[in-house]
Amino acid sequence: MVIKTVLDTDLYKFTTSYAYIKLFPYAMGTFSFKDRDDTEYTEGFLNALKNEIHNLALVSLRKEELEYMCSHCRFLPRVYWEWLFSFRFDPDKIHVYLDDERHLHMEVTDLLYKVTLYEVPLLAIISEIKNQFLNRIPDRQDIIARLSGKVSLSNTHHMPFSEFGTRRRFSFDVHETVVAYLKEYARYCTGTSNCFLAMKYNLLPMGTHPHEWFMFHGAQFGYKHANYMALENWVNVYDGDLGTALSDTYTSDAFLSNFSRKQAKLFDGVRCDSGDEFEFVEHLIARYKELGIDPTTKTIIFSNALDFEKALHIFEYCQGKIRCSFGIGTNLTNDTGYTPSNIVMKLSRCKMNVNQEWRECVKLSDDMGKHMGSSKELDACLYELRLK
Repeated sequence: MVIKTVLDTDLYKFTTSYAYIKLFPYAMGTFSFKDRDDTEYTEGFLNALKNEIHNLALVSLRKEELEYMCSHCRFLPRVYWEWLFSFRFDPDKIHVYLDDERHLHMEVTDLLYKVTLYEVPLLAIISEIKNQFLNRIPDRQDIIARLSGKVSLSNTHHMPFSEFGTRRRFSFDVHETVVAYLKEYARYCTGTSNCFLAMKYNLLPMGTHPHEWFMFHGAQFGYKHANYMALENWVNVYDGDLGTALSDTYTSDAFLSNFSRKQAKLFDGVRCDSGDEFEFVEHLIARYKELGIDPTTKTIIFSNALDFEKALHIFEYCQGKIRCSFGIGTNLTNDTGYTPSNIVMKLSRCKMNVNQEWRECVKLSDDMGKHMGSSKELDACLYELRLK
C-alpha cells in the first residue's frame, strides 16, 4: 500500500475540510485529474492504480494519530478529528480510465468536506506507481548529496523554508528520507505540510488554504468578490488563525485590488504561488503602504515550483522590505535525477446542495500554463474581473 494512514496528506486538506463542514456542509464538488505533460500510461499502470484505489478503503486514522492532532492543531476542534476517525475513502466514488490516446482521466465526486481529502493521496499514488512502472530506482546517497547542498545553503544564509512535497513526491520512502534529514540537519526548516511525518519527526505541521477554497467561492458567489468572500469566510471559521492568504486564484492583481485594510491587517501575510515573484513583492508592498500598513511586519510565503537557488535570490531581494519564507515541494521530495511528474487535481465543478445545478470552477493563476477550466468559463471570469 502506498497510503497507509489518513494523516499521510497535507494539513490544508483538513483545515479546508473543516471549513466546508462549518459553513457549507451540504455543498458537493468534483475533483478532476490533469497531467500537464500528457503522459501516455499503460494498462498495467491503470490496473496497479485501481488496486491502490481499492486499498484506500482500508486507510483510517489511528487513535494515537487522533490524539496527536488534537494536541498539535488547536485551530481544529476535537469533534473534527473524531469524525475523521470514522471516515473511510470510498473507491466506488473514484472514476478512472485511459482514453484512446492512453491519457489518464480521474474524477471524484462527493460532499466537499469529504472529496477534498482524496486529492493529495491520489496524486501521491500516481506519482509513486508511475516511477515503479518506469523502473526508476532512486539512489539514496545521491538524494542525500543533493539535499545536503540545499540545507547548507539555507543554514548559511539563515533562509527559512518548509517542506511542501507530498503530492508529487517520488515515493513515500524518498519523502521520509528527506524529512528525516531535514529534522537532523536543517536549522531553518520551519516544518512539513505532511501531518504523518510531522508527527513521526516532531515537526510543525504547516498549511493554510488552497485554490479550491477560492474556486468554490468564485463559482457560487461570482468572481469579482470571490477573493474577499473567501477570506472573510476563512476568518469566520478560524478567527485569525491560519493567517496566510493565497493570492493568485484569479490573478494577484485582482486579489490585491480588493484586499481590504481589515484583511491586510488581520492576515499575517500572503502566499505567492505563480507569476514573477519579484514583481509580486513590489505590488504587495505598494498595497500594504497604500493601506497604511508597515510591510516589514508582514510575510510572503513563496511556493511556485521553487529550487533553493531561486529561493535565495528572492530571499535576498526581500531583505529590509518584507519578511519571507518558502514552501518547497518537488525540489525536495522528487529530486532524484529523474523528471518529476507534473500532475494536479483541482476542483472542477461544485454546487451548494444536491438540488442545485452544477457550476464550473476555474482558476486563472498568474501563469498561463496553470489556468484551469473551459475557455468559455475562463472568458466569463476574465470579463467579470475586467481583465478582458
